This record gives sequence, structure tokens and C-alpha cells, in this order.
Amino acid sequence: MKHHRPDNPTQAAAAEEALYSAILTLTTAAEAESFFHDLCTPAERQALADRWAVVALLREKHSYREIHRRTGVSLTTIGRVARFVMTGHGGYALAAVRTGDSARG
Repeated sequence: MKHHRPDNPTQAAAAEEALYSAILTLTTAAEAESFFHDLCTPAERQALADRWAVVALLREKHSYREIHRRTGVSLTTIGRVARFVMTGHGGYALAAVRTGDSARG
């Protein structure tokens, strides 16, 4: 993935904030689907969906190997997701609770 960032960190932060604000305007799953289909490549969408599926399985206390077997997600990615579930910013946990742990759809 290309890592081009504006020279000005304030400008970069403003761009991120604008993205989050745009996401918050979406009110249905269909709207979110349209937005993410426009925003992300198919591979990016799949990576996001895979990580979200891993969250639910981790919360159900499945082993990394079982999660890999069920999802095909690499053990490295599962480990990264697990690290953020445990010591991240709380976003995965908050979204999982609010969606009733429906990460697997």
C-alpha cells in the first residue's frame, strides 16, 4: 500500500478526521457498503472484513489455529488483531458490544 502523507501533520490529521466524520454520516449497512465499495479496493474490503471476523472468534476464545482454519486469515494477522483486541484503543471491543458480537455476519 502506498504511504504518501501530506508534509503537514495537522493536514494529515484533518484528512483522517474528515474520513471518520464521513463514515459517521452513514445510517444503514447499504450506505456503508456503497461508501466502502467506492473508497476501498476489493482486497482492502476483504482485509477489513477478515479482521472483523477474527475479532468475533477471538472474543469467543477460539485458538489462533482454529480461527485460521475457519477464516483462512494468516496467524500473523490473527496475532495483530488479538494484540489490538487486548491492548488497542478499545474500538474493536466497543463495536463488538454495540453490534452484539455480530462480526461474522
